[in-house]
Amino acid sequence: MKLLAIDTALEACSVAVAGGRRQPVAISGIVGRGHAECLFGMIDSAMDQAGMDFADLDRIAVTVGPGSFTGLRVGIAAARGIALVVGCPVVGIGTLDIHAASARALAGDVPVVAVLDARRGEVYCQRFAAAGTALGAPAVGSPESAAAVIADGDVLAGAGADIVAAALPSVRPVPIVHRRSAPDIRVLAEMAMIVAAPAVAPRPLYLRSPDAKPQPTAGVARR
Repeated sequence: MKLLAIDTALEACSVAVAGGRRQPVAISGIVGRGHAECLFGMIDSAMDQAGMDFADLDRIAVTVGPGSFTGLRVGIAAARGIALVVGCPVVGIGTLDIHAASARALAGDVPVVAVLDARRGEVYCQRFAAAGTALGAPAVGSPESAAAVIADGDVLAGAGADIVAAALPSVRPVPIVHRRSAPDIRVLAEMAMIVAAPAVAPRPLYLRSPDAKPQPTAGVARR
């Protein structure tokens, strides 16, 4: 299978091209809010390095969140647009799923609580079994609520790990496998190779309302 993977969920802009006869190609950079300006240049470069044409693609993968509202829209729109032209399916994978898979790659088959800093004093959280199966839907809430889902034998992973660890009782230390914010684009590509293609195109996973809201005086009066 020949696959293009895209991640713009958080502060990084990352792409990977896998499959074919060459080694996978991955390009990533910290861009903050500049995903739209960087993404297609990265895609073109990765495709060129992989020696692959867009018509060769069998599948496109993209992170669906949780993450930045604008970033998610950029990546998902790009993935769906390219897939429409190429005529291939798009696979959407959650940011927390990727962090949990990265943790299992480092620590072995252990249950993982993946957490990211959601700001406003909250975290994004999701718990996964040792086999990788999600044990609940992704949620946003207080560090204390995330700490409450941790069971014996769990490990923490993600940029919110220290926040949640600080909310745990001192008698319950939990190993932190990694503290990454942006997901590993190579892990996204590996996961997307083996999941079933969905029947519908992926949509952004938003767990709360956007920070930015229209100003009450900015509207145009109706006539």
